Amino acid sequence: MSKRIIFLLILLMSLSLIGIISIQAYYINNSVQNEKERFRSIVKTALYYVSNTIETREEAEYVYKLQNIVLNGAAVDSAAIRSLNIIQEDSDSNETIVYSSGILEENYKLSSPLFDMGSDTINVKRIYNERQTKVYSNKESDLDLSSNDKLLVIEKMSTTDKILYEDLYKDMAERQPIHKRVSKATIKELLTRKLKEDSINIHFEFAIYSNDLATKIQSEAFENDKASTFSVPIFSSVNSGSPYKLLVNFPEDGKFILSTIIGMILLSIVFTLIIIMAYSGALYQLMKQRKISEIKTDFINNMTHEFKTPIATINLALDSIKNPKIINDKEKVIRYLNMIKEENKRMHAQVENVLRISKLEKNELNISKEPVELHDLIEDAMTHVQLIVEDRQGYINTHLDAESTTVLANETHFTNVIVNILDNAIKYSPEKPKIDVYTENVGTNIIIKIKDQGSGMSKAAVKRVFEKFYREHTGNIHNVKGHGLGLAYVKRIVDDHQGYITVESEKDKGSTFTVRLPLIS
Repeated sequence: MSKRIIFLLILLMSLSLIGIISIQAYYINNSVQNEKERFRSIVKTALYYVSNTIETREEAEYVYKLQNIVLNGAAVDSAAIRSLNIIQEDSDSNETIVYSSGILEENYKLSSPLFDMGSDTINVKRIYNERQTKVYSNKESDLDLSSNDKLLVIEKMSTTDKILYEDLYKDMAERQPIHKRVSKATIKELLTRKLKEDSINIHFEFAIYSNDLATKIQSEAFENDKASTFSVPIFSSVNSGSPYKLLVNFPEDGKFILSTIIGMILLSIVFTLIIIMAYSGALYQLMKQRKISEIKTDFINNMTHEFKTPIATINLALDSIKNPKIINDKEKVIRYLNMIKEENKRMHAQVENVLRISKLEKNELNISKEPVELHDLIEDAMTHVQLIVEDRQGYINTHLDAESTTVLANETHFTNVIVNILDNAIKYSPEKPKIDVYTENVGTNIIIKIKDQGSGMSKAAVKRVFEKFYREHTGNIHNVKGHGLGLAYVKRIVDDHQGYITVESEKDKGSTFTVRLPLIS
């Protein structure tokens, strides 16, 4: 897959992911705003309910008190009586209750000197109330009201009838201080009940303000924060608007609003995280597949170079043997046959490495272990590479200081481990190979260090040097032969022996491989 296609796929996937997250954020924000509006509407409705209920209660109280308002020493000039009959049917007791409220409108002519005015007399209208209650059985037929009476359903008094009371009782009520007109307990009880009906069961603070000034009616922790306080007028005046306002605020309204949509928010977050994880996983797999493709291509190129030289050598040897001048020279024929054999062994070793890694991946490699002396394995491994080192005029110095050296290991495989590390040290030494091998005991473990003074590795290569097929990228230069399987094999064998292997390296300053294995007594 080309870089251009990969870039396009990443771009499209990224834009889709950003779009999905943006839509989720917009939807959540809209939900929060809608919930705030719903909360505001419910609170406003509750406040108007409380305000109206308190005013209605006060009105009823003053209606019953009107009958006691009589001017002393005044004579009645004329009177007009109008009877309001409020009817309530009780289905449980099978009775009808009639509340009769007689509104007496009396006109008085008072002497002007009493008010220090120019006219002889002043007409004054006075209203007061007389009321009675009668209970009738629904079986009785004596429920008789005169044609001048007006029948009213309870709590549905007409505007005309209310006018008879309203002016007088409001004028009297306004003369009272606010704390005598309503109590804190009443406001709290009404507001709590109404809010609970609409499923708002959180703490609130309330107050009544008069012309933006605090009154005695307020809860202990109330603060008039205009941004978060709801208000409605209460106790409307006769001649003007109400100077009083009922205010309420909710210290925990944010938590309440969030709690109503927290389930939706959590689900959105969970699904968004799943999408992000899926996107990240797809992106990771895409990049991984691209790297694997590059590694396999590099592996094929390296394997081609690994087999190309032996095949060419074998072909040249065979052509030489076929030469009539050489075929009769027994010494040269044997020499060329040995070359063919060595090159064939070399190719066989490469194939074995590939098969060995494949078996390790499938856990099919049979690795039996037995107690061995690690120093003996090191000496044996050195003999495999000694001639190559000497041919390049280098050296391998040993510093075998460990006193306890018995480990549980597979002799063949662990010898290959050390050979592979030494072989790498030789390959990546541009000049003469200079290698030092150290051993020491640390606790119940034995430490092997193989240090070279070769070309070293970059930090990126150090992190990936034990990956299968990995080789540090050097362009199309194959001055160092290999296929990236040796150190992957080393890591798998060391892990199988319950050991650890690490590498420290610096570019142009060499590398140090450290193997730690547990000792056995």
